[in-house]
Amino acid sequence: MKYILVTGGVISGIGKGIIASSVGTILKSCGLRVTAIKIDPYINIDAGTFSPYEHGEVFVLDDGGEVDLDLGNYERFLDIRLTRDNNLTTGKIYQSVINKERRGDYLGKTVQVVPHITDAIQEWVMKQARISVDDDGVEPQVCVIELGGTVGDIESMPFIEAFRQFQFKVKRENFCNIHVSLVPQPKATGEQKTKPTQNSVRELRGLGLSPDLIMCRCSSPLETSAKEKISMFCHVEPTQVICVHDVSSVYRVPLLLEDQGVVSYLCERLSLPVEVKPRKMLTKWKEMADRSARLLEHVSIALVGKYTKLSDSYTSVVKALEHSALAVNHKLEIKYIDSADLETSTLQGDPVKYHEAWQKLCSSHGVLVPGGFGVRGTEGKMHAIHWARKQNKPFLGGPPDANSTEFNPESTHPVVIDMPEHNPGQMGGTMRLGKRRTIFKSSTSVLRKLYGGVEFVDERHRHRFEVNPELKHHFEKRGLHFVGEDVEGERMEIIELDDHCYFVGVQYHPEFTSRPIKPSPPYFGLLLAAAGKLPGYLAKGCRLSPR
Repeated sequence: MKYILVTGGVISGIGKGIIASSVGTILKSCGLRVTAIKIDPYINIDAGTFSPYEHGEVFVLDDGGEVDLDLGNYERFLDIRLTRDNNLTTGKIYQSVINKERRGDYLGKTVQVVPHITDAIQEWVMKQARISVDDDGVEPQVCVIELGGTVGDIESMPFIEAFRQFQFKVKRENFCNIHVSLVPQPKATGEQKTKPTQNSVRELRGLGLSPDLIMCRCSSPLETSAKEKISMFCHVEPTQVICVHDVSSVYRVPLLLEDQGVVSYLCERLSLPVEVKPRKMLTKWKEMADRSARLLEHVSIALVGKYTKLSDSYTSVVKALEHSALAVNHKLEIKYIDSADLETSTLQGDPVKYHEAWQKLCSSHGVLVPGGFGVRGTEGKMHAIHWARKQNKPFLGGPPDANSTEFNPESTHPVVIDMPEHNPGQMGGTMRLGKRRTIFKSSTSVLRKLYGGVEFVDERHRHRFEVNPELKHHFEKRGLHFVGEDVEGERMEIIELDDHCYFVGVQYHPEFTSRPIKPSPPYFGLLLAAAGKLPGYLAKGCRLSPR
């Protein structure tokens, strides 16, 4: 097993996740089997209870693991299926060690950070690296490990120490370190500054790890003088200093690394068994990157949500939209709209903001409300409440107080209810999580056709509320059809509206399984409808023209 550790310096959020994914991608293109592990030094057990403004979106895996959004990058770039144990946190490690201590596994010894915590980290990494992430069940050959945060952070010290020991345990020829650093370019001088990178590498070497490759994040290509200075002061060859400048598309990052000889270096440094053959996978990435740069037609999607101030809150949603836009040959424009700005209360308090939000919404080709049950129109659960209020008198009787038990536990007409078996009182890990099967109940469903006419789909879920199944027949009488249900037939999974070009709501999160070359069908349908191509696509038997 070969291990590639990716560390970061100067600032966090520098792009370690994309670089780690890109390194894995170019190695996989050489025929190697690659897995990935993300280490987050925070004490939380997982990312499930975070606000999206803290660390971006919570990515959900097949096994129900709520993990860091970087695992989404790994899955999209490498086209693999990870598990919750591929995301290692300080909380998980300490919980594991404390449980062992309570069982008496340490035979009365004093439990300390070194060696017990550091040993637990190494054991976790070695065990998880050998678990297959492909459908064939074969053990991976290379494990790319991303250490979150920046070198020097107090919370990441045990992990740095663990890998300092780890490099000797697995031997030098099986371990290498890639250090990602920032090379700022102040506008006042226009000169690329290498001092932050020098200090970062000095800090890392002082902790016992010496980088094999230094990847420099910069706004423009790295100048030769800057590269030579980093080489001289950071104890590496100039060829080991890699420029990762800003590019038009993340699809170009693997190509950027390949052009600078990263594969050749890693093959020599780690003695990788690489076959000499055409790299079809990288060819596809190059085609995607080139096609993305040549797109002329535009399509705009209004993304209505609660956390629109930070685009990372909807990373997978944005990626799924990009994948679908590329598939229909349109350049994507996303208009972020805070859902609160569309409320009548905003009209009274800030009418300018209210009218701007509605103008953005009405001028878009399509509308998307993420959060489960919300592709096109309004979020499905919200739409169910709104629909019930509009249609209230004919079937519910009384005042229009249809609501959700999340907003009003005492509602007399709960259209959206919680699921007690998935909400036992604690917040973390208590939702309906992970891959679940949805059975199609209608042969004429648009979404079923987009999925290829299959009888069922397996998609990832993350919710603790659902549409009240007792009201199903009332909705369907008025044109809102529940075309997909769970295996037991108790939960409504997919809704479609009559007499609309594309109004679909899904309870699951299809964006988590979208891939650059294989976009998610619900998102693909939205982009086809927004581009005016959906009727033609369905008429041709769900096939795009060769163009």
